[in-house]
Amino acid sequence: MNAPVLRRALSLLVLIALLWPLAAAAQVHEALRAQMLATSAPQPPGAGSAWETVTLPDLWPRSRPRAEPSAAWYRIRFDYPHRQSQPWSAYLPYLYDGGEVWVNGALVARITESSDDVRVRWIRPHLVQLPPALLATGANELLVRVPAPRAGAAIRFPRVLVGPAEDLRRMHDRRFFWTTTAPQITSAVCLLVALCVLFIWWRRRGEVMYGLFGIAVALWGVRTLNFVIEVVPWSVWPAWRLVFHTATGGFIVVMTMLAWRMAGIRQPWFERALVAYWLAGPAWLLAQGAAGEPFVNRFWVGGLLPIGATIIAVSVWSLVRRRTLEAAALPVTMAIATLAGMIDYVVAWKLDPPFLHAWAIHRVNLLHFGADLVLVAMGGLLTARFVRTLRSLELMNLTLESRVADREKALVANHARVAALEREQAASQERQRIMREIHDGMGSQLFVALSRVERGGMDARETADALRGCIAEMRMALDTLTPQELDFRSTLGNFLFRWRNQLVACGIRPRWEIAVPDEDLQVSPHAALQLLRVAQEALTNVVKHAHASAVDVRLRLAGTELELEVRDNGVGAACGDTSGHGVGNMRVRAEQLGGQLDVQGADPGTRVTVHVPLAAVRA
Repeated sequence: MNAPVLRRALSLLVLIALLWPLAAAAQVHEALRAQMLATSAPQPPGAGSAWETVTLPDLWPRSRPRAEPSAAWYRIRFDYPHRQSQPWSAYLPYLYDGGEVWVNGALVARITESSDDVRVRWIRPHLVQLPPALLATGANELLVRVPAPRAGAAIRFPRVLVGPAEDLRRMHDRRFFWTTTAPQITSAVCLLVALCVLFIWWRRRGEVMYGLFGIAVALWGVRTLNFVIEVVPWSVWPAWRLVFHTATGGFIVVMTMLAWRMAGIRQPWFERALVAYWLAGPAWLLAQGAAGEPFVNRFWVGGLLPIGATIIAVSVWSLVRRRTLEAAALPVTMAIATLAGMIDYVVAWKLDPPFLHAWAIHRVNLLHFGADLVLVAMGGLLTARFVRTLRSLELMNLTLESRVADREKALVANHARVAALEREQAASQERQRIMREIHDGMGSQLFVALSRVERGGMDARETADALRGCIAEMRMALDTLTPQELDFRSTLGNFLFRWRNQLVACGIRPRWEIAVPDEDLQVSPHAALQLLRVAQEALTNVVKHAHASAVDVRLRLAGTELELEVRDNGVGAACGDTSGHGVGNMRVRAEQLGGQLDVQGADPGTRVTVHVPLAAVRA
């Protein structure tokens, strides 16, 4: 696009955005020229003064580059219509150093200027009410006194508009929003967003890009305060400018590092060089003081432009590689912001070509809004990345939940198979145990009795006794294998009832004592059978060897153990040799239950005691 076309487009844009009210308000007078007099006089100069006609806006670095900065008066003439009912105002888009506004020789407004205590830099526009009593029908004179600028600065006087207050109010409010309200909103939102993002980074230190974005947003929020705070004490001014330049350079450097990382490029040496350049400007300002600010503004800030341009380069490279709408967001917004920064730079240093002259008249910083656009795009990209991460986590959770559910089903199936195998194994073990008990007990007795009968060694009485023993053995085994509703108390009662008649027939008086609560007598069948066999062996020895007249059988708790005791009042040899097979069998059965057997002589008689842990015999 050639220069004339671009100039016309920019002029049209400016005309639509800022001067639209002029089309509807024909009475508004825009001063394109004024008369200027460089003097520090506090009162308006007389008619004979050497006024100089100047074109507005009057930028001293352009119109009089070699002139010494000084205070100046500007005189603007305008016509006030006859019988005007609306109040009139004077609209000054900017008046950075403050000043005074006079109408027809009378002071109507005093805008705060810099003093020995404070430094003033007004960003906002000024709308000055013109008292109707001071306005005359026809020609009128508006004078504006501009104070001498600070060292290193120059006077910049705008195009002044005079006309109905209602028409000028809309223009004032529009510019006030963009130059004052928008920075206030930007600063507050940036600092709030920075706190939130930095909190996320603090909790997840591995997310470095969120940390960089939080730092960049915080720096931009601090920099924007320069457009919010317009009156600063001189004692704070050097530090305030240092903070401004540090935040400006830091924002561009950190955004560059963030853009490179988002493009998948990480060069530690480049990042260290960026940080070094960032710190060079504030270090120079600290060393040189206020005298070093022009150098920093012109050269150090200018060097930040190519650094910011690398953001465009890596963003375009990322766009070419990824070819997505999301990848296009950053290069487009960065191109806009970089172009805005370049326009601001050339306008600030009077390098603007003619096609930018229409925009330079209004002196609105574009970089401020371009950077906001970049922050919105960067925040959107990080938000999209965060959302993708959440979706990935949700998908991983769903996959994990599905896998866990499948594994739970597999575990349930395995558990069912294991339970079935355990039941089969338990049934097999129970069959083996029953077969062993029948073989060792009743089977052995039947085999011995059969052998003796075949040899003719048993008479009818002995045969009957042998059969009774087999029947007793069978009943004891059946008692211990009955359904679970019969507890050990019932099983032991049946056992003792059958032995009672045999003992009485032998002249032995039996006595039973069961001192165990019902809940502690839930004994497994295997344990019940082993305990009854111990009792059977002990009672058999009493009948055969003790020559006793009484026998006591006691079942009681001894701490956490179940204790079964058989005691007689015989000759003290009820068990014969304690090393015999009977005592050995009883000891083996006790040890199978995790207990022990004690055989002790009593006075009189013998005491056989078996101790087994209660936990080992519970059903």
